[in-house]
Amino acid sequence: MPALTLLDSASGSQARLLPELGFNLFEFSVTMNGQQIDVLDSDPEFDQGTVKPSRCGIPLLFPFPNRIAAGKFSWDGKDYQLPVGKPGDHYIHGFCLDRPWRVIDQSENHVTGEFQLSVDAPDRINLWPADFRIRCTYLVRGNALKARYEFYNPDDKPLPWGFGTHAYFKLPLTDSSSTEHITLDAPVHEQWVLENFIPTGEKIPASADLKSAAYYTTLKLDDVFTDVRPDGDSLDCTIVDEGSGLQVVQACDPEFRELVVFTPPGRDAVCMEPYTCPTDAINLEARGIKCGWQTLAPGETKETWIDIRVEPVMA
Repeated sequence: MPALTLLDSASGSQARLLPELGFNLFEFSVTMNGQQIDVLDSDPEFDQGTVKPSRCGIPLLFPFPNRIAAGKFSWDGKDYQLPVGKPGDHYIHGFCLDRPWRVIDQSENHVTGEFQLSVDAPDRINLWPADFRIRCTYLVRGNALKARYEFYNPDDKPLPWGFGTHAYFKLPLTDSSSTEHITLDAPVHEQWVLENFIPTGEKIPASADLKSAAYYTTLKLDDVFTDVRPDGDSLDCTIVDEGSGLQVVQACDPEFRELVVFTPPGRDAVCMEPYTCPTDAINLEARGIKCGWQTLAPGETKETWIDIRVEPVMA
């Protein structure tokens, strides 16, 4: 598949992404102290289109992040059944991470892609209560990858939605370090109780003390954290590599109220996934459990943002 390259010629930072596969940005590197730092974890053959799109780079999850239980939900008096492999399987990660997007604007260091359900996946239009359009703009500048997202309802019906990203961060940051020197930090205080990956509706104190910098090698996580308490106007999740003296900061719009943390088995990587709502939010909301599930009126637009940057560890 043809990949696009974004380059900030002033700093040497660059990124590569696949418009043909969910607009997945699967490489991002910066130069620090004369050394190239590869931030994201991806299979070397990802750009050949032979690797599951949810397993590399930064998958974009819309109009819902994570799972819908058994692929079933009801909205505005209508029942929906999303296609699943077998009864009881969950439908996962929305409708646009595995389909081609259209590039609508591009320069040396930025690109904007667009996906509209009725245009780019018309076979899926009846799977959701309304049509939608999502735009993503990536900008590489200095030591940062800046992402801006826009959600628009082009339909004459309300659009229910949630959004998340699923970035795989590569560990450690340099060859001179090791995973033993990695800590994870995020301002989360609770997590959703899960049964077969689906929230029961109950919340408990966070099992991992991520707000106090937990060591990566002590963690085995695939959890939906909540009660996120941003410091100021940015929700910051930090991966600190003590061995290299560098850290990756994922700074997000405080609109993101959940954080999935996943340590993929057999990989030196971690996913720090900001979500606007938890797994199965459309069904939680139907049970009267307020969880950040949102609705866009016809013609309405919503915007949000995530920045990823590499910087020296603060003393």
